[in-house]
Amino acid sequence: MPTYMDNMISPLPIRLYDNVIDLKKLRIQSLLIRYAGHLPGRIQQRADASFDQWAFVYIGGGRGYYQAGDGAKQTVEAGTVFCLFPGEVFQYGPEEGGFWDEYYFTLEGSRVQEWLNSWYEQPEAVKFVGTDESLFSKIELIFSLLESAIPANLDRAALALEALLFDMSLRFREPETSSRTMFVHQLLDDLTGTVYGKPDSGEIAARHHISVPTLRRIVHNYTGYPLGEFMHRLKVAEAKKLLLNTDKTVMEIAGLLGYSDMFYFSRLFKKYTDAAPTTYRSRMG
Repeated sequence: MPTYMDNMISPLPIRLYDNVIDLKKLRIQSLLIRYAGHLPGRIQQRADASFDQWAFVYIGGGRGYYQAGDGAKQTVEAGTVFCLFPGEVFQYGPEEGGFWDEYYFTLEGSRVQEWLNSWYEQPEAVKFVGTDESLFSKIELIFSLLESAIPANLDRAALALEALLFDMSLRFREPETSSRTMFVHQLLDDLTGTVYGKPDSGEIAARHHISVPTLRRIVHNYTGYPLGEFMHRLKVAEAKKLLLNTDKTVMEIAGLLGYSDMFYFSRLFKKYTDAAPTTYRSRMG
């Protein structure tokens, strides 16, 4: 998606998508992604904001607040999702002097009401779903499909978003496993915090009072990736942000992320993104 600079929103480049395709070309008429965006380092706060369409917002980093109408002011942190919808007034944004990393999708279509009736309960509540790399990978896939502007891919993007939101709903809909879920979220967040440098799986497992084999099993069961691949994917996701939002060289980024061999890092990056780091920077920047 194209990038823009808007210092009122963020000091970093933002990515925005606006669907201008003829709707008659779409096979799925009950769900349409009208707008989408990635706002890294968002500093803008919104007061008394109202909307004509439904939007689902995922916060990948940072911290802030959200309030729907006269409801309670809720804390927003990394790994949470919230909704913006017609018929209500919202106050939301990062904390004063702070920022958050925002992904959003604005939707049209009758399918949204079906979600609300069937599995997306309490849309006015902030929900914690985690920050594991699989979520970011799925979001980037949706962005790639939208960017293609091919009608069939726009349909695929809408279905992929539906699947993503459904998977998120499973994370916050099961109170009987909430303590287990929170433990896994804390474990994955701990792993996410080790992207800079070389994580020691033994130390991480010890901090959570589990064995290394148990650590590996939890990561694989929850993310679908072996521990080593999961960490590489986390580092590649962080490398994307550094490539787009800093002037650091590929060698510097590799070193920051714990790779002493820049060429090995570049091969990994290309494996998971289908583009070399320099190509990704020039294409997306």
